[in-house]
Amino acid sequence: MLRRMLGAATLRVAVYEEVEGDKTATGQALLVVVLSALATGIGSAGASDSNRTLGLVLGVVLGLVGWALWAWVTHLVGTSVFKTKETQADWGQLARTLGFSQTPGLLNVLGVIEPISVFVILAVTGWQFVCMVVAVKQALDFKSTKRAIGVVLVGAIPYFLLKYVIAFLIGA
Repeated sequence: MLRRMLGAATLRVAVYEEVEGDKTATGQALLVVVLSALATGIGSAGASDSNRTLGLVLGVVLGLVGWALWAWVTHLVGTSVFKTKETQADWGQLARTLGFSQTPGLLNVLGVIEPISVFVILAVTGWQFVCMVVAVKQALDFKSTKRAIGVVLVGAIPYFLLKYVIAFLIGA
């Protein structure tokens, strides 16, 4: 699993292809999402004065629900609106590749270091976005990186709506 995580974080296409085809890797992808969400929750809670426990719990829940939602929307959009002749993927393939693309999120734990917390969040988010583009490109068998970027951006819309609705509801 660690080899796969490092490979995903370093944008190794072969690792995304391997994870895509390995149905037993869904649990590993889920674990990566949980670990990333925990690291993000710890980093966010450590850099703020808000309720740390609530932030951590919501971070993990949002990480899991967001991952499933993003994979579902990505599958829907990628296999219909952005579909090419080569596109062939199921939800599990996207869930696994997108799960491993969250590996850089482990570094969000560094958000506890106040002077660099904003930089960490921005850098990690950008890194995760690039990993997600590679994950989508491989899982959906796209030849075009631009097409994969489009799918990731469209998939981001419901995720960020969910995130901001939850933040609004808890008053964050």
